[in-house]
Amino acid sequence: MQPLKIYNTLSREKELFTPIHENHVGLYVCGPTVYNYAHLGNVRTFTSFDILNRYLLHIGYKVRYVRNITDVGHLVGDGDEGEDKIGKMAKLEKLEPMEIVHRFTQDFHQVLEKFNLLPPNIEPTATGHIVEQIETTKSLIEKGLAYESNGSVYFDIEAYNKNGGNYGHLSGRVIEDLLTETRDLDGVGEKRSPLDFALWKKAAPEHIMRWPSPWGEGFPGWHLECTCMSHKYLGDTFDIHGGGMDLKFPHHECEIAQAKGAYDRAPVRYWMHTNMLTVNGQKMSKSLGNSFLPAELIAGNHPLLDQAYSPMTVRFFMLQSQYRSTLDFSNDALKAAQKGYKKIANGLRIIKKLAYPSDITANPDAAQEKEINDAIQGCYDGMNDDLNTAVAIAHLFTLLKKINSLYTGGLAFESISAETFSNLQRSYISILEDVLGIIEEVPADMNGLTDELLQLYKGFKESRQYDKVDEIRGAFKSAGLLIKDMKNSIDWGYEE
Repeated sequence: MQPLKIYNTLSREKELFTPIHENHVGLYVCGPTVYNYAHLGNVRTFTSFDILNRYLLHIGYKVRYVRNITDVGHLVGDGDEGEDKIGKMAKLEKLEPMEIVHRFTQDFHQVLEKFNLLPPNIEPTATGHIVEQIETTKSLIEKGLAYESNGSVYFDIEAYNKNGGNYGHLSGRVIEDLLTETRDLDGVGEKRSPLDFALWKKAAPEHIMRWPSPWGEGFPGWHLECTCMSHKYLGDTFDIHGGGMDLKFPHHECEIAQAKGAYDRAPVRYWMHTNMLTVNGQKMSKSLGNSFLPAELIAGNHPLLDQAYSPMTVRFFMLQSQYRSTLDFSNDALKAAQKGYKKIANGLRIIKKLAYPSDITANPDAAQEKEINDAIQGCYDGMNDDLNTAVAIAHLFTLLKKINSLYTGGLAFESISAETFSNLQRSYISILEDVLGIIEEVPADMNGLTDELLQLYKGFKESRQYDKVDEIRGAFKSAGLLIKDMKNSIDWGYEE
């Protein structure tokens, strides 16, 4: 098996993954700012890192997965001036900020649970680490890399670069160009340079969330929380930091500068970023009217949707593109994913039921065995090539053909060894469920009833009570399922 390679945004190339500590991986992913409902961009990003977490666990690593909750400090416009996003929503809703945080954190968890994402090992919050952020700010001031101005504290980019820093390296930005772009930004008056960013902001009288500090009452800057929390739970330098590509600049660029300044070393070895979502070729945006929430996708109650799509259909659709590729939502693409998901989930159900017969004499066909083993290897080769889930899924469909052929009798069990069958069964199930997080969905109104109804169906058919047979077929069809007569057995599958 080829080794795992990861595309490192910092080096702009795929690199062999080698953890700092053997068999242990430290993973930090920037979590949501919980001021509104989780959106599809969140789902795509966190599904991508769910795959990373799952695959690292699958190939034997122990993973400490940290994903934060931003519950203060993220201002409207993502800059250093303006209202806090959570504070603004709290005023609009006439609620306490922590009521907003609680509501939308719960929504975030519920959405990710629907899409079968594993929870992180640690989920720290910005408000739970105010002390650490104040201490880091004090340290940066002492080192001459930050300064206080009118009750706020800013990171000094010029001083950082003079001390060996390279602000802009991650995102490929050039300092001179950035200075030109930011020349007219608000708030430059109390900064030494328009590029300097807030570590601590003085709270205006109307600002709801505020804490005491050596510089007066205020709140932490948005970028500081991730530096402090990743350092606390993963150490001075850890293995992987992930997030959406929109966070490369300024958020992750600022994280690197803060960490190098405070802890005198690069914080992360591998930086990973997911690509953006589009809808029918256009950027997903509320202003364009083409943005929809996960709940709308599942319910199908959005003008741009022809129908509802189940969570596993959406997850399967997302994994048909590699995480660094643009993902384009369209009804045609989702319908195709729905068909693909049903086929591959049907194979999952079948392979769990199949058993290698104990009363046969195997006469393995070398070509058949090679096709099966090559497809299994292909799944792992795809995953090891920067988590290329699209390649892995293509090889799973090759395995699916073998599973269906074994089930229908088109491929005799005798033509493969018991060992090859066991490898096929184990690999198909584990790659789908454990690595890709794809599980079988049965409509809620049919859950637990399918086996019982099939027995009734079989009895009615044998006694030629065809009116009852039709009733049971109708019940299955209304749930998007089909009853299939497979030679002497009766089974159910998904409607094509």
